[in-house]
Amino acid sequence: MCSAKKNISLFGSTGSVGQSTLDLVRNHPDKFKINVLTAHKNVDLLASQANEFEPSLICIVDETLQNELQSKVSNPSIKILSGEAGLIEAAHINCDLHIAAIMGFAGLKPMTAGMKHCRHMGIANKEPLVAAGIFVKQAAALNNVKLLPIDSEHNAIFQVFETQNQNQITKLYLTASGGPFRNLSLNEIENKTPAEAINHPNWSMGAKISVDSATMMNKALEIIEAHELFDMGVDQIDVLLHPQSIVHSMVEYTDGSVLAQMGPADMRTPLAHMLAYPKRMATSGERLNLQHKLNLNFEPLDHDRFPAVPMAIAAVKSGLAARIALNAANEVLVEAFLTEKISFGRIIPYLNQILVKRPETVINSIDDVYTYDHIIRHLARAFLNDLFLNKDSNG
Repeated sequence: MCSAKKNISLFGSTGSVGQSTLDLVRNHPDKFKINVLTAHKNVDLLASQANEFEPSLICIVDETLQNELQSKVSNPSIKILSGEAGLIEAAHINCDLHIAAIMGFAGLKPMTAGMKHCRHMGIANKEPLVAAGIFVKQAAALNNVKLLPIDSEHNAIFQVFETQNQNQITKLYLTASGGPFRNLSLNEIENKTPAEAINHPNWSMGAKISVDSATMMNKALEIIEAHELFDMGVDQIDVLLHPQSIVHSMVEYTDGSVLAQMGPADMRTPLAHMLAYPKRMATSGERLNLQHKLNLNFEPLDHDRFPAVPMAIAAVKSGLAARIALNAANEVLVEAFLTEKISFGRIIPYLNQILVKRPETVINSIDDVYTYDHIIRHLARAFLNDLFLNKDSNG
């Protein structure tokens, strides 16, 4: 007797994680059924995905594109929604697996809305855990939802993390390729362009994540995510530069054992693990060829060269408000860089200047998270506006 297919709601279907997920589903039509697809504004790709996988519901966040999407979807039985309200309605569709792959803080609302309507929550976007980890975990516990990490580093830890021996774990090691500028000096990277910053040497990722990889903010946020997912102190989480991107993370135990997960630099590997959990499945992605010589190099991260990492550690020790501020201001600054309003080398220095100005507060609820995030984004945009005004006035 064939087992029932897993019903999947895929939030962020047109991004790199979403496309890799659908490639796996395409190769295992007997195992999975897509119920929901959502995208921000890539209307052509979303329509193509809907025509191929025929979900019951799709949502385009940009409300101005709903009519265009409607005209490009061939199956009239597919319900088409738009806007944030559409995302929340989509999150209320029951499923076996909700995949949270919406980029950035914007993924928090559909993630928490979906907790009452799924059995497993696959987390590909780290920002909700960075800014609201305690509330995400409370919602998961309240609704008996299993959190499954998709990020290659956290999925790697998940695979070799012996929960029953957690008190015997001494260290988590997150590996980092170092991004496209790892061998350049701070002076050399000052005026790197968006095109250069998103040209990651190993991974195919979206623009924002690629820029975060170049500043090492991506790894900084991953430290906070690991802290939340595995209940480990930030002083027990370290980062190692590993240019080959073959070992994705490691767990060190008191007996001296270091357990590592290896795989190609292909998101389909951690996605396959998450989709089939608690079993395994074949992947349509690349595989390591262990018959070839593998050079595995590791070196400690220079915190002076990559100050985003100590900034994240300090934010965790300061409290949730500091984490919200770190994430919100960084998102504003990365967007400013991608739209060529500021230079690459100014992202981290400006971030420091904004964080110094942030108002102190205590975060007691998820509503407080949204309010403070809004305050910090307003502060960051005002900071940039002042810069531009001063620049214009000085000629």
